Amino acid sequence: MRILVGLGNPGKRYEHTPHNVGFDVIDGLAKRLECALRTSFRFKARMGKTVLNDEEILLLEPQSYMNASGSVVGPVLRYKKAAPADMILVLDDADLELGRLRIRAKGSNGGHKGLESVIENVASTEFPRVRVGIGRNSHGGNLVEHVLKPFSKNEQVEIGKTVERAVEAVFCIIEAGVETAMNKFNGKNVE
Repeated sequence: MRILVGLGNPGKRYEHTPHNVGFDVIDGLAKRLECALRTSFRFKARMGKTVLNDEEILLLEPQSYMNASGSVVGPVLRYKKAAPADMILVLDDADLELGRLRIRAKGSNGGHKGLESVIENVASTEFPRVRVGIGRNSHGGNLVEHVLKPFSKNEQVEIGKTVERAVEAVFCIIEAGVETAMNKFNGKNVE
């Protein structure tokens, strides 16, 4: 089983903001896999199940708000009897310029509160993650305002391409492994 998790904040107010690119990638995966996401009140999440290459796939969007994402992810992994290594986590990264991806097999939270919450609740740093570059506000505003403010029209085009590449990166991890995905997708901007 693979559990594909995207981090973000629930509700219309946060749709398509930099902090919600994890949700956007999961939505893209759901579309490609023809998998409907439904609300699970038991787990406080949007979830969908499908099969890819004879492997069960669970798509997961925690609805607990970014900084408490682990309170959903941990219980889902335990219920499914899945190891942290069975999960691929997709999240935003303000330290990467807009349009870049960074895939890692494991690692620290890097100051990301949502990732920190997941690490605490699954008691491991040993899971692949796809970080989607959202950049920082070039006008000197604070980071919280930047990640919760909708993308500009120009940024929407670029982040749309980046989300598509992140979808491809997740498929690459599933089919060819983290190392292959790192070599193919890390360090490249959207063309």
